[in-house]
Order: sequence, then structure tokens, then C-alpha cells
Amino acid sequence: MIVMNLPEFLTVLVLGLISAFVLHMLVRYRMLNGVDGFMCKWICGVLGGWLGPRVFGHWGLPVGELYLIPAVLGAFAGSFLFVAAFKELAAVAWAPRQSASGTPAAPGHIEMRKAS
Repeated sequence: MIVMNLPEFLTVLVLGLISAFVLHMLVRYRMLNGVDGFMCKWICGVLGGWLGPRVFGHWGLPVGELYLIPAVLGAFAGSFLFVAAFKELAAVAWAPRQSASGTPAAPGHIEMRKAS
């Protein structure tokens, strides 16, 4: 169900906060340092906690229509996957590019080729 009541919403907020705290402060799995990285993980943890029971199924201890174990798994998965995707995009954006001759291209250099 898309709509959730107040106890379910507060549970998802707390689960997202816990997953963000564990990944940011304890594990130090970071994409951005400071509050902005923590808030991004918290938001993704909330979304993951909301989607968790829909993806992992309905089992475990329920809070209303929200099941806790799938919600915890979803909160951690949402935070982790967002950071992993952000790191991969940053690595691709900052990776050295190869020119057509096989030598590394100069930063900001765009090679023009004739279309065949």
C-alpha cells in the first residue's frame, strides 16, 4: 500500500536514521562528508525502508502493515545502493579518457572525428 499511517511513517523514519548513522558514522561508507551526505543517506534509507516490505516480502514483526525485518533490510539496502551508485558515477566522471590513438587525452580535450 502506498499510504502509511503515523506509526509506520515514524518507524520508517527511525529505520532510515539508524541505517544512515551506521553507514555514515560507524562504517564510514561515505559519498559526501558532513551533514549533506548523512541527510542523503537518511532520505534513501527512508525510501528503502518504505520499499523493503514490497521487495523482500511480508514476514517478521508487523507495525501496522509495515513489517520490520524487510523494512530494516530495505533501509540499509537503499542507503548502501545510493552511495555505491554515487561513487560509481563519480569514478566514471573523473576517470582518465583515452584518445583514439590510445594515449590519455588532456583534461577538457574533446576529440572530433568525422562520422562514417
